[in-house]
Amino acid sequence: MKSLAALVLALLSAATLLAQHQTFAVNPDASQVKMKLNTTHEVVNGTFHVQSGSINFDRTHPSISGIVVVAAGSGKTGNGSRDKKMNKEILKVNQFATVSFEPNAYSGTIAASGDSTIQVSGVFTLLGTAHDLTIPMQIHIDGSRATAKAQFVVPYVQWGVKNPSFFIWKAQNDVAIDLTLIGDIAG
Repeated sequence: MKSLAALVLALLSAATLLAQHQTFAVNPDASQVKMKLNTTHEVVNGTFHVQSGSINFDRTHPSISGIVVVAAGSGKTGNGSRDKKMNKEILKVNQFATVSFEPNAYSGTIAASGDSTIQVSGVFTLLGTAHDLTIPMQIHIDGSRATAKAQFVVPYVQWGVKNPSFFIWKAQNDVAIDLTLIGDIAG
């Protein structure tokens, strides 16, 4: 009888732990990446398309994994010649079709519903090179729907990406990113 009670307790404990593991499936069509690059003559605003994303996380332990992939060649700034140069010379999309972020840890608490703020650490891959990055993220969960928002800076020149400056038009060495991921949570 004691062994049956121990088995039932173990199964209930395992079920509780498994219930904490969830997957956030990103909806690429509802999600967006905005960028802002300050220059001497203007502020360049643009958007990129989220290609895919799936994040596995556990509420009981700061365990997180998965990947968010952005199509490098999808950048649009409202200036066709600038976009062509960005794709060819800056982002080298013929060699590096995607930019990605793979989370590997988080700090903070993810609430079962409502709003949460966490710090997500992981690997940001740009031009095929991995860079450690920690991103502050605001999460809103409403039933099975979730929104994750983050604002952070990518020091692209420090990371080996060419600065697009020319003649008297000078660009800053970092770009501000405003990320919104929308999708469903299951698990």
